[in-house]
Amino acid sequence: MSTPDLNLLIALDALLGECSVARAAARLQLSASATSRVLARLREITGDPLLVRAGRGLVPTPRALELRDEAARLVRDAAALLRPAAPPDLARIGRDFTFRTREGFVETFGLALLGRIAREAPGVRLHFVARTDKDGTALRNGVVDLETGVADGTAGPELRAQALFRDRFVAVVRADHALASAPRATPALYAAGDHVRVARRPTGHEAVDQALAVLGLERRVITTVASFSAALSLVRDGGLIATVPERSTGRLRDGLVTIPLPLPVPDITISLLWHPRMDADPVHRWLRGVVREVVGERGQVSAHAGLQDHRSQE
Repeated sequence: MSTPDLNLLIALDALLGECSVARAAARLQLSASATSRVLARLREITGDPLLVRAGRGLVPTPRALELRDEAARLVRDAAALLRPAAPPDLARIGRDFTFRTREGFVETFGLALLGRIAREAPGVRLHFVARTDKDGTALRNGVVDLETGVADGTAGPELRAQALFRDRFVAVVRADHALASAPRATPALYAAGDHVRVARRPTGHEAVDQALAVLGLERRVITTVASFSAALSLVRDGGLIATVPERSTGRLRDGLVTIPLPLPVPDITISLLWHPRMDADPVHRWLRGVVREVVGERGQVSAHAGLQDHRSQE
């Protein structure tokens, strides 16, 4: 046979193990006549009668005895190969994973993630790299194992996504900024300040700009940076206004306050993203579960120690 029918291997194992067409038929869940036809085909392929009549029963030929143990081993190995993967031994596993995410995520959850991994799977290493765009090529190519981001389909429709948490945008200013000392933050007062924008490109329309435009307002953006940490450094040292997701404020020095935006800007949902080829990988699945659990646990803890919510003090 140029392309062997591997179903015949299962039938050969049953026939040689039982030395009976009737018992082999019951094991294969076939009729006795169908099993006899299979035996005839096996005889033709191997060039050996395999089982011959001896009184009322069948006995194996020398060739059948040579094949019996090998056929049984091959069937066992094939069954083991095709069954679902066993749960990993996390204490013994050794693997590296690359996690692409924003710096605020690492500041908020990084240490807790690394601590949990070290306790459960000390041979697993998690490497964080900066997420500077929404391109899903790194996930598709296997350069990156996990990502966080807003699952809006721009990274690729085939990617898997699971929501981690919701976040809101806040304004961050120095405690001595006019927006912080005002009795009430208004859209006009917010727009009148000097702003630092966080964007992958120096131009573009953001939700906050669209909300201001509805009111006939426009903020004065004097610079654009690529990261939240850079924006907050300019706020701390230059007296600007940064509009960032609340969880991205991280651990900062005293002297900064957060102010809820005086604008109807929608919350965002941050999701965990991965490629479907990793869906069933048991270690990857475990890691995804660890990320979800750590984020859930840390979600009850303030993600911005060192910051004060100005409005919460009123």
